[in-house]
Amino acid sequence: MKKTAIKLSLLIALLSTFLKPASAQTKAEVFDKKTPITWLGMDFSQMKFIGSEAAYKGEVINAEFVGKYIPAWTNLFVTEPKKYNPAKAANRDTVHFAMNVTEKVNSALTKNFFNSNPGDFKVLTEKDIDALVKNYDFLGNKGIGMLLIVEGMDKGRKEAGAWVTFVNMNDKTVLYTVFRTGSSFGFGFRNYWAHPWYEILKDFGKDFDLFKKY
Repeated sequence: MKKTAIKLSLLIALLSTFLKPASAQTKAEVFDKKTPITWLGMDFSQMKFIGSEAAYKGEVINAEFVGKYIPAWTNLFVTEPKKYNPAKAANRDTVHFAMNVTEKVNSALTKNFFNSNPGDFKVLTEKDIDALVKNYDFLGNKGIGMLLIVEGMDKGRKEAGAWVTFVNMNDKTVLYTVFRTGSSFGFGFRNYWAHPWYEILKDFGKDFDLFKKY
């Protein structure tokens, strides 16, 4: 009888190990250096460029955003990895790359990016980010993903804002998200609006110890 009870206990222990949910990623793991992170790129589906298209005549037109500038900005994480460094921001030695997740989102955009209302620079909430992530196709990727969800780019403010977001790709939930802004700087339209992404990640990485308590 005793042997049967021991065997049953061992069987339960084994089953609990092998049947542990694959989605068991936690917020604490976002801040655990040993947990792998996958860089998913930048999502521009919620982005508003504050200012009328007419005001930027000669600099950029709406049609150029998807085909020209979004790829130019997202590719910086490949061509200039020392500066645009998500691994450093996430306190990792390295990260995996799966930018095709957000490339799929961005390539389908047909919206008008221009918005003349400065009050719309930041209107999203954490609940909105949660809902957005539910609609992602993670293309078979698992574990924790990291991305920037861009919300506003404002020439008047000379800054852009984005949500630094960590997601559980197994069950499409947000583990941690925070809104950050970065100043625009540099020559040429691409470079001027590339600087905020560098600054946002740099500031997030600098404040990483503060975020650990959450």
